[in-house]
Amino acid sequence: MSYEHLPQIGDWSSFEELSSMQDERIPGVLARAAGSPFYAKRFSGRAAPGSLEDFAAIALTTKLDLIQSYPFGMRAVPQSELAMYFETSGTSGPPTPAYYTESDWRDVVERYARKTTGIHPSDIFFVRGPYALGMSTHLAHQSGRSCGATIVPGDHASSIMPYPRVVQILHDLGVTLTWCNPTDCLLWAAAALRAGLDPRRDFPMLRALFVGGEPLSVARRRRISEIWGVPVVDEYGCSEIGSLAGRCPADSFHLWADRVKPEIYDEASGTLKPSGVGELVLTPLYLEAMPLVRYNVHDRVELSYEDCDCGWKLPIVTVLSRGHGHPVGDTARITGLGVEELVFSLPAELGVMFWRAKAEPDRLRVQIEAADSSAEAAEATLRDAVHDELAVPCVVEVLPPGALVPDDLLTNPRRALKPRPLYGPDESWEEAIVFTAS
Repeated sequence: MSYEHLPQIGDWSSFEELSSMQDERIPGVLARAAGSPFYAKRFSGRAAPGSLEDFAAIALTTKLDLIQSYPFGMRAVPQSELAMYFETSGTSGPPTPAYYTESDWRDVVERYARKTTGIHPSDIFFVRGPYALGMSTHLAHQSGRSCGATIVPGDHASSIMPYPRVVQILHDLGVTLTWCNPTDCLLWAAAALRAGLDPRRDFPMLRALFVGGEPLSVARRRRISEIWGVPVVDEYGCSEIGSLAGRCPADSFHLWADRVKPEIYDEASGTLKPSGVGELVLTPLYLEAMPLVRYNVHDRVELSYEDCDCGWKLPIVTVLSRGHGHPVGDTARITGLGVEELVFSLPAELGVMFWRAKAEPDRLRVQIEAADSSAEAAEATLRDAVHDELAVPCVVEVLPPGALVPDDLLTNPRRALKPRPLYGPDESWEEAIVFTAS
């Protein structure tokens, strides 16, 4: 595959033309997939699939298939052609591998850079995330460099880069763009306020916050934008395929259907359909290293084909939940996005930024941080919203600021030091113990 021949937005003028582009790629996808041990075994005993009819009969690929094929059972190219290796950034469970050729990686980088705000050589781009096996931080870093931006690599959850240091970098360097998960945007704001800085006033060079890596409700996206006074540009993707969707100039969230063929799996009927509500199933159209056929991402989405003012002719995707949520009572199933939407729909003047919830057998228990002056109003408003919108019994516990996010996390500037064995008479060697990431 030549990167230069990949489709670009504007190369098609209708949804019908987009669908034809997808279908033309399917035979090649099936041929490449047959070169991997996993699909060679799945396709064995019959002629290698090569038509749209064959494609429609192929069983879904699941995350469990990838886990059981760890590390290289999905690889369809020689190892010498691999350029990048990642694993999913989840906090538990066995690893899910993802790997890319150089052409694959260039494609993923280009998709990330499809930002309505643009990334320019004049930008100072602060990339905050784990520089480890997960894809997202490396992808933001590489995409920024490919556009000529100055990259400031900020480690995540590390004693090298505590929150006061992040705030100092954003302020002193005149950072214009950032990449992080949405929660970090709120933690930065809280740390800035603790330092006597106003997020809207004291970071005048900042022009956009790029976010991803965790679910983001409409209400939380709006609240983060209000706090910082700049657009919040969200990203949707997965390590196995890369960037899947992004914002257009009209602020719709479009699936990159020029690079994947999407389907919707209806859990109730066990059937697949081209649009509607259900689990997102994707077939990447150009991946070389790890071609996937009808891969069930297991995210519940709504996919619709409707005209947008941007004119891109790409389907609009709404992520409803990542996973199936948790039951409360006999019938209700609660998702984190559903609760988050209600929390961040509280009036901004109540000052609620941090929360957590537990789905108990007979009720939803929610804890929020709020000052004493806002506690009563926040508790009553959120409790009533959960009752009205989610229709489950709810207990809201209002905790004082610092109960969920310790104040020390936001104010302690202590950073890691390089360990050394010899100190001068006026130096403290007690600092030598602080050199590992916390």
